[in-house]
Amino acid sequence: MNSTGWTVRGLREELAAGSLQPTELARRALAQSNRNQDRNTYLWQNETWTLAEAARAEAIPRGPGGPFGDGHGPLWGLPISVKDCFDLAGAPTTCGVRFYRDLNGPAAQDSWLIQRLRAAGVVITGKTHLHPLAYGITGENPEFGDCAQPGDAAALTGGSSSGAAASVLEGSAVAAIGTDTGGSIRVPAALCGLAGYRASLGRGDWSGAAHLAPSFDTMGFLFRDLEDAPLLATVFAPDQGVSSRSLTRFAVVDDSFFGDCEPEIVAALHATAAELEALGLHASTFDVDWWGGPFEIFAPIQAWEAAHIHAGHFNNFEPSIRERLVWGAQITDFEIAALLRRHAEFRSRMDDLLATHQLLLMPAAPVSRLAVGADHTKTRVRLLRYTTPFSLAGVPVVTLPCEHGGMQLAAAHNCDEPLAQIAASFGERRKTVASAVSKLDLGLPPMR
Repeated sequence: MNSTGWTVRGLREELAAGSLQPTELARRALAQSNRNQDRNTYLWQNETWTLAEAARAEAIPRGPGGPFGDGHGPLWGLPISVKDCFDLAGAPTTCGVRFYRDLNGPAAQDSWLIQRLRAAGVVITGKTHLHPLAYGITGENPEFGDCAQPGDAAALTGGSSSGAAASVLEGSAVAAIGTDTGGSIRVPAALCGLAGYRASLGRGDWSGAAHLAPSFDTMGFLFRDLEDAPLLATVFAPDQGVSSRSLTRFAVVDDSFFGDCEPEIVAALHATAAELEALGLHASTFDVDWWGGPFEIFAPIQAWEAAHIHAGHFNNFEPSIRERLVWGAQITDFEIAALLRRHAEFRSRMDDLLATHQLLLMPAAPVSRLAVGADHTKTRVRLLRYTTPFSLAGVPVVTLPCEHGGMQLAAAHNCDEPLAQIAASFGERRKTVASAVSKLDLGLPPMR
């Protein structure tokens, strides 16, 4: 069983057939843990606890029905990691800093998310590394070490869902819970060649979880196979009223936006657009002249909200984050009111744009790699220029992995299910094309 080929659907089919058991799968996942340079994919892990969870899932009686015919839910028995900003009873929640680990001690009860995963029979493999306070995009952490990619010790995973990306890359999780405020799922996915899904703002319950900026905080997953997106989206779906909207068109951001983007990523964008057209979607372009600097709206609101959450503790955090929090605390009520009006106006215009085009396509990051040890003082602003428009809009986004970087495909608010289905169809078509090319290379007849 090669963990690099793990998929949610593939493993679930084996579990449903009885050819694989959750305990066996959990042992394999645990054996693959912390394979990056600093052995810091996980900030908390307990092998005995995880194996007990696998045994608990194994003991749940089988029944009729269910998406895989065994009476269990779509994620039953699967090894999934969780970002260390969600409470798990008996474990500390660090939020990426020793201060909160020591201040709060072990959590008294599970967060809403952990409860939901455990009720679904998920086997949690541990709590993963993150940029301090989830307030960064590189995955650098002066207290727990920078998070390098398993298999490439010279490349950062990106952040803030850094360990989430590393866990999927190393094979200690088939999917990983992350959070995305300004791009913290989308950027690691793009840098690590993974798929990513950030849910619509407001999906999921943050009880027992640490916010950074509630106006923008969303939950989601990092994973390998785009065909798994619809199954993973069920975790955050509302109990009633999911969208069944048909998506038939998309628009690509105009090339004038890409002054700081690597040419290989621009080429990947156009190739991705062609692939979407091959699915039968009608393509157009959109310009962003009216955006007027989304980061200038996003950053101060984020800092203001984060400063309120971490008030009284600023001196316990690294200088760059402390400076942002001090700045946020100095923003006046008059200034924040003006920023919130600008935010509402921007969100309204983005809603109109998505009503016209249904789907929007642009790169998730202007670079395909962040070097370990390099000066990244300007990296945050450069990357957030690409991600904050969708953060301000509060919309669902799937990251489509490419040979160079990854592309953001965004849909209107609460159109998560149709978006996930488009992503799955996109992934299925890629496999079909790759298979046909492989057969031609071997001299075999092409697929018909």
